[in-house]
Amino acid sequence: MRSRLTIILTIVVILGLLVILNTVTYVKEQKINDSEFTANRSTYHSGPTGIRAFYDLLSESGHRVMRWREPAEKLTGPDGAKVTTFVVIGATQLPFTKDETASVLRWVRDGGQLVLIDREPDPQLLPKSERWLISSHHLDTPAFDLDASDTKLMTAGVHALKPTQPTLLTQKIESVMPSRFSARIKAVGLKPEPKGRHSVESNQPEIVEAKNQQVSPAPVAHISDSDGALLIDYTYGQGRITLLGDPFLIANNGISLNDNLQLGLNLVTHVDGLIAFDEYHQGRGITQNEFASYFSGTPVLPIAAQIILLILFVIWTRAKRFARPLPLPFTDRRSSLEFVASMSELQERSKAYDLAVENIYSRTRRVLARYAGVDYNSSRSEVAQRVAARSTVDAQQLETLMRQCEETINGAPTSWRQAVDMVRRLREVEKTLGLRMRSRDVRQAAEKI
Repeated sequence: MRSRLTIILTIVVILGLLVILNTVTYVKEQKINDSEFTANRSTYHSGPTGIRAFYDLLSESGHRVMRWREPAEKLTGPDGAKVTTFVVIGATQLPFTKDETASVLRWVRDGGQLVLIDREPDPQLLPKSERWLISSHHLDTPAFDLDASDTKLMTAGVHALKPTQPTLLTQKIESVMPSRFSARIKAVGLKPEPKGRHSVESNQPEIVEAKNQQVSPAPVAHISDSDGALLIDYTYGQGRITLLGDPFLIANNGISLNDNLQLGLNLVTHVDGLIAFDEYHQGRGITQNEFASYFSGTPVLPIAAQIILLILFVIWTRAKRFARPLPLPFTDRRSSLEFVASMSELQERSKAYDLAVENIYSRTRRVLARYAGVDYNSSRSEVAQRVAARSTVDAQQLETLMRQCEETINGAPTSWRQAVDMVRRLREVEKTLGLRMRSRDVRQAAEKI
């Protein structure tokens, strides 16, 4: 038990040292101010550049919204069939792969509504609309140390823009306030390509789909100024692609200005159905370990790893020897009554009854002397008289018994029955005086049981 306690205390001390070491060496990451240069356009982010306020407003106002945390290929599956509007905001943390881009565009051709809100959108997500090519350009580039929470700095020298024409996307909007870093979108008409097998095959799917819908493939500018359009949309197959050139309009730091909120609502709610905000490419995919992400930046994960290594080390060293071999401790398993039984058997075989009486009488006389309050070497008569004075034992009978025992010890002839009788009478005296069951007798009786 003592060795186990030592091991347990050692482990506790080691764990305490590990905790102290990790606490001392832990350096808290300095909080970086949210900036437009490194914007986080996630609906989980509540900072100035996040979209948390807009998402919560949609959710609490009864609109069907969700955070899409799976690869874009899932849009063409059963889960994507429930989504009517897919929203991609800002420069994503993870780029769209070719397969993902193909899946998104296939989903749009089947009738989906793709909403891109970015100053520099991915060209792969902006396919040609027949002979119209979509491009964007920045008006200004944000500085690295710009405070994104300061709306005055974000809109310095910018005038509010009014809708170009009344459409579903501009209803209930008088003006919107973009940031000075917003992009402008241009739709450039391409020259007709010479008729040939290659050109006909490349453009035929889009032309046929547009004709079936009887909708012009030309992009529509909803909000614009002299620098270009801020908001356009165009058909692609049976669906539509909407492009807004500034995430500031629906971000936490700009959604409250002018009619920016109404514009955001028009973008994602003009078609009924489920609205999915892309979180997978914002680094919030379901493949990420939620437990690890919750404790990231804290010493909890290093401590857990060190504890696991310590446990593995203890298991590995369980049967290892670190010092010279020592003999096993010798434990005497013989009972004290075994010695008494052996001595009794030897005395019985050798007929040494005097020795047996001597073993018992010497102890009884010592107890009687202590009980009488006299010295051990006092005379029999004095011991008997003192004992009789303090108890109901007859002094003459006790003295006679003591004399018989001492004569037997000194060599007087005796038989087995006489020896047993004297021992029985001695035990009766002890019992009468209450001196028989000493601690040793109790212990021996318990061992015998």
